[in-house]
Amino acid sequence: MKTILITGAGSGIGRATALAFLADGWTVGLIGRRADALAETAAGNPNALPLPCDVTKPADVEAAFQKAASQWGRIDALFNNAGASAKPAPIDEIPLDDWFAVQNVNITGMYLCARAAFGQMRRQSPQGGRIINNGSISAHAPRPGSAPYTMSKHAVTGLTRTLALDGCRFDIACGQIDIGNALTDMARAQTQGVQQADGTIKVEPMMDVKDVAAAVLHMASLPLSVNVPFLTIMARDMPFLGRG
Repeated sequence: MKTILITGAGSGIGRATALAFLADGWTVGLIGRRADALAETAAGNPNALPLPCDVTKPADVEAAFQKAASQWGRIDALFNNAGASAKPAPIDEIPLDDWFAVQNVNITGMYLCARAAFGQMRRQSPQGGRIINNGSISAHAPRPGSAPYTMSKHAVTGLTRTLALDGCRFDIACGQIDIGNALTDMARAQTQGVQQADGTIKVEPMMDVKDVAAAVLHMASLPLSVNVPFLTIMARDMPFLGRG
C-alpha cells in the first residue's frame, strides 16, 4: 500500500486531496496544527494517520515524519501543501508581522517538510519517493497587493527546481502544482469579487477542489521514472493568461 503525507490536511485543498488518496487506497498521514480538524478529515478511516504538527517548528516536523516512517516503514510521497496569505495591500501598508507569518509557513514550513521527506526517502529501502509542492498561479503572475504571498510562491518554485535536480541521484522526483481559483472555504469570499489589475472588483470563475485533488493524485501515481516538474490547473475562464 502506498503512503503519503499531506500538510494542511485539516481543510481546503489538503482535506480534499487527503480524501481522494484515501478513496484510492493510499495510507495517508494528515499534518496540520488543529487536531480536531485532522480528526474530521480522517473520519475514522483506519488508513488515515492524524499527525498534529506546526510546520514552522523543526521539532514538530521531525517528530511527525519520524512517527509516520516508523509506523509505515517508508514514506512514498509528500504533498507539501500548507500555506498562508495576507490581506491584500500595497507593500508599505502590510504589517511586518503579516510578512513574517506568510514566509514562516510558505517558505520555512515547506522547506522543513521537504527536508524531512527527502532525508527519509534517501534512507529507506528501496530508495526514493515523490515530493509535490503546492505553488500557485501567483508563482507566475501576481494579484494586486500580494507581495508577501507572491514572493513566497516564487521561492517555492526555486525549491521545486532544486529538489527535482538533487533528487535524481536518489530516485526522488519533485514536481509542483500551481493552482488557480479552487473553491475552498478559504476562497469562498472570492465568489463575491476579486480586485483586478485596473482596480475594479470582478467575480471570477472557480473550479471544484476535487479536480485539484485528482490532479495531485495523478502526479503521485506516476512511476518514479516519470516526473511532472510543473502542472498548472485553473478555472478555465479565470484571468491568468493575460492577467495584469
